[in-house]
Amino acid sequence: MKHAKKILFAAALCACLSLTGCSSKVDLPESTGSQAATSGTTVTEITSAETQITTDQAKSHSDIQNPLTGEYDYNEAAVGKRPIAIMINNISQSLPQYGIGSADYIYEVVVEGGITRMMGVFADYTNIPNVCSIRSCRYYYPIIAYGLDAIYCHWGMDKTIAAETLDRLDIDRFDGDDSAYYGSLFYNDEERLMNYDREHTGYIAGSEIPAAIERAGYRTDLSEDEKHNLFDFNTEEAPISPSGTSCTELNVIFSDSYYSTFTFDSESGTYLKQHSGDPQIDATTGNQLAFTNVFVLRTTVSPRGVGQLMDVELSSGTGYYVSNGMAQEINWSKPAENQNFVITDTSGNPIKVNRGKCYFGITDNVSLG
Repeated sequence: MKHAKKILFAAALCACLSLTGCSSKVDLPESTGSQAATSGTTVTEITSAETQITTDQAKSHSDIQNPLTGEYDYNEAAVGKRPIAIMINNISQSLPQYGIGSADYIYEVVVEGGITRMMGVFADYTNIPNVCSIRSCRYYYPIIAYGLDAIYCHWGMDKTIAAETLDRLDIDRFDGDDSAYYGSLFYNDEERLMNYDREHTGYIAGSEIPAAIERAGYRTDLSEDEKHNLFDFNTEEAPISPSGTSCTELNVIFSDSYYSTFTFDSESGTYLKQHSGDPQIDATTGNQLAFTNVFVLRTTVSPRGVGQLMDVELSSGTGYYVSNGMAQEINWSKPAENQNFVITDTSGNPIKVNRGKCYFGITDNVSLG
């Protein structure tokens, strides 16, 4: 017991002496140190000061928001920077993908043959994982990316309207079919080549995106029109239920064989995604895709002549905002190709959105449950 008391006394003595000469965990200003020494500062007071500094630092960091999700603890260096939009293969033979669970937004739209492709949007271009598998452009995806002022990444394109759209928009982009980027930004996953057809093995190396942007000379700062949060986020930490009807499950239907089911998980407050009846998993983490917010943008989708490419109307429509177990009817519009979607309630008022990852299903068919 006497030995223990000596240890405690020595620890306290050293902490007090640190104010006059020994090293300390807290670098107090010179004037503060003098006052503390003359006023008999205690170990408890020093610990309290350390705790306050740590708390203030954490508070300062937590004020930085991801502009896409409204979530805190965002990379300060990425504030005001352009996002990255990446085309993701979603045919059943390509599953599971990897890296997609890190996307802040995912857009899913039908392509030819009733299958879908997705586009993942990442707010912080300096912190993107490897993403696989990457596929080719369909014309409506770069139009969506253009409205976000995003740099668009894809591997090939259809040679008709997609090529025309990319040329017309002159959008900043990286194409895996471009020899300048294959082998320095885009690769084929050697392990996947043993079990997948080659077209399902292409990936983009996320860590190499910043260098590729610099080499290409692309602008990294957001345009003035985009330097704001894309949604008006609820201030509360806990999700708020939108006004509407109960919705613990919904099916976003693209064709008879391709549909996305979202089931509400009350414990996490998110909707877990299934791909045509099976959980959609990110192979890197093993986690099922989960979204705080699910948006269904209803529109006209129709075949586009030979080859069965699709036309997707992106001007305006109706739909649903689904979050925290409830579904709210919405109206949406995209005023111009270089503008983002505008989402309002049925009276035309902007809606408030819960903080978290967002999914956007663009389709003409949905069922709520």
